[in-house]
Amino acid sequence: MLEWIYEDGIGERRAALVDGGHIIECHVERDDDGVSVGALCDARILPPDGGGMTLVRLAGGEEALLSALPSGTSIGTDILVAVTRSAIAERDMVKRAKCRPAPEGAPPRPAPTLFERIQATGTPVRTLHPHEDDALEDAGWSEWSDVALSGTMAFAGGVLRMALTPAMVVIDVDGTLAAAELARKGAEAAARAIRALGIAGNIVIDLPTQDSKAGRIAAAEAFDAALPLPFERTAVNGYGLLQIIRHRTGPSLAERWQFAPVASAALALLRRAERHGARNAGAEMLITANPAEIAWVSARPALVDALTRRTARHMALQADTAIGIGHGHAI
Repeated sequence: MLEWIYEDGIGERRAALVDGGHIIECHVERDDDGVSVGALCDARILPPDGGGMTLVRLAGGEEALLSALPSGTSIGTDILVAVTRSAIAERDMVKRAKCRPAPEGAPPRPAPTLFERIQATGTPVRTLHPHEDDALEDAGWSEWSDVALSGTMAFAGGVLRMALTPAMVVIDVDGTLAAAELARKGAEAAARAIRALGIAGNIVIDLPTQDSKAGRIAAAEAFDAALPLPFERTAVNGYGLLQIIRHRTGPSLAERWQFAPVASAALALLRRAERHGARNAGAEMLITANPAEIAWVSARPALVDALTRRTARHMALQADTAIGIGHGHAI
């Protein structure tokens, strides 16, 4: 049965599309994401940046790139814009959100929430609560988080290695199978990873080189069968390269984990703590984790307050240098 599992977490909302007990798509919405696709926002036109791109400052203070300057407007003009891509953090910088002039006469409106977006798909939605069995975990949430962080995913007979570069995502396929079979299974595995982690933009898959045109077509067809439209792709060329373009509206799960590992691990820690508090009685809860995670949580007292309210327990945070990032616990 195909269904969405939704969880309204602390600092982060999560949703997974589950088919036959296994996650096929992961989605995350965080408190600090900034503006999201679908929002119509009041904005003021700023001077161009160093690259000549037109900038606007949104009502909430965030800067965004404006695709086209409406006629008759100038620096300092107030306009309404439609957000087409949220900001995306990279390894050494943050790409600003993108927007375009909103349709004339349209009123400002917030972006649809993650819950509203999954509801709009028409697939049944099940909301997961902390006191219930962990259906997200059972369906593979942590496994996909591990793939997102490591950039590595094993499949029968091979392994994928993903590299997030400023220009594109490169997925290398390696393994011990014969070239044609490895290309076919690797293309299918890459498609599953792209879908599950929400990877978009410019993507290149490096498949095993093979002389057989039929083998290259079979690999491309395996990819198509595993990744729903919309996307555009090339044929698999003689060097085994397959290029895909998917519309990019925000950060992938891989970008969230690799470019913000402390925040991602801290939010996962708060999830574990909330579930522990919902299932175990007591007046206090001790959360022990890597110092970087404890510092991140301590700098956001609203999240600790939310955890206190939801569990009705007093919180104590303890840093332990012996614990690696992502391995904290609550007792």
